[in-house]
Amino acid sequence: MLAASPFILNSAAAVTILPAGHSRWMATPALVSVTAHRDVQIQPKKRMPHNPIIARTPAALHRARTELSKRNADIALVPTMGALHDGHVSLIRLAKRRAKKVVVSIFVNPTQFAAHEDLGSYPRTWKQDIAKLAAEGVDLVWHPDVKTMYPDGFATRVAPEGPALAGLEDRFRPHFFGGVATVVTKLFTQVRPDFAFFGEKDYQQFKVVTRMARDLDLGVRVIGGAIIRERDGLAMSSRNVYLSADQRRAAPALFRSLKATSKRMRAGEDFRSSLAAGAAAMSDAGFAVDYLEARHAETLAPISSFKDGPVRLLVAAKLGTTRLIDNIKA
Repeated sequence: MLAASPFILNSAAAVTILPAGHSRWMATPALVSVTAHRDVQIQPKKRMPHNPIIARTPAALHRARTELSKRNADIALVPTMGALHDGHVSLIRLAKRRAKKVVVSIFVNPTQFAAHEDLGSYPRTWKQDIAKLAAEGVDLVWHPDVKTMYPDGFATRVAPEGPALAGLEDRFRPHFFGGVATVVTKLFTQVRPDFAFFGEKDYQQFKVVTRMARDLDLGVRVIGGAIIRERDGLAMSSRNVYLSADQRRAAPALFRSLKATSKRMRAGEDFRSSLAAGAAAMSDAGFAVDYLEARHAETLAPISSFKDGPVRLLVAAKLGTTRLIDNIKA
């Protein structure tokens, strides 16, 4: 483990960074290899544990990153908030296939949580996370604290537009993508990866980060990883631990309803009536639905026909107090 150095970044810049362009639904050229939706389970691999370097300060990160990049080794970053599950493991394995060195960041980012959300109770499982990362052969863990990421005087925010204003998550969590864009920009400039891997369960987030990386010329290729599901279809999420036993039994109805909605649409049923039937099925299963939408898979613009382009179905719904999101290719 690298020794921590008492070095803290201090920024007093009063700047808001906005992506270029003013059209909300401007089409984006394909930038990434997007993995087609499929049901995936992760099988454990037997390998000798490889203890990763753990960096907690910018100076320690710089030293470790310099060492990793010797002999022009490609570096991949998997940003996480910890509480790692098989979805994260799948991204790490995808990263290892693309790059010689893999960095995983663990940082619960306060700027993407509203005051009423679960920042204080968000699962934190450091020892289990490090064991998983060692078993997967991760090279470096970037684990800053809040004061390191947002030191006194920090006054710079990234304000994304385009897919960040699609009327999906941003309608219900208007603070969210500004917090995500700011922290991801910092992670990209700190780690300076060649590739970055994001799960497609947070599909709008994936599109926001992809657009931002291009607009700001961050030099990172953003790659999406397939949604990893439990055997009953529930998309893996760190927040699934909030579900009671009864709620956990009901939760797979979200995915079943998505598939049924897609089937109706593929059979020629009108998009609007298909979505209404899907939302009703989710409500009958006990969900309070925030949205169930058919959107263009690249721009996230509303879409009413398969003739209009590739379709992604996206849903957000609460089961009790736990908010779940999911999506599929229609």
